[in-house]
Amino acid sequence: VQLQASGGGLVQAGGSLRLSCAASGRTFSTYVMGWFRQAPGKEREFVSAISWSDTSTYYADSLKGRFTISRDNTKNTVYLQMNNLRPEDTAVYYCAAGPRSGIYANDYRYWGQGTLVTVSS
Repeated sequence: VQLQASGGGLVQAGGSLRLSCAASGRTFSTYVMGWFRQAPGKEREFVSAISWSDTSTYYADSLKGRFTISRDNTKNTVYLQMNNLRPEDTAVYYCAAGPRSGIYANDYRYWGQGTLVTVSS
């Protein structure tokens, strides 16, 4: 599986962005898809994940209510809608695919290249 993240950019605090992650490979629909982020000087952290069937979603506690993950298996794409963005959301956002859900990077087997989100105050 190859993953290509897009949709990052510069946005003012309070604004919104939608990230996309397009996957290649016929087995996309069988993978759990996740989003992680890494801010400068910080470790990569879990953001959100969605089961292959789209029936289960997971979020970092601090992001619940602002971020929404979804997927379209017909388009081999997973999305991350980010609302009410804050300067502390500034980071490179990575999408990932793995056989089971988890909040650790090691739970995921495939990674995209990342897309930069910058939130100005």
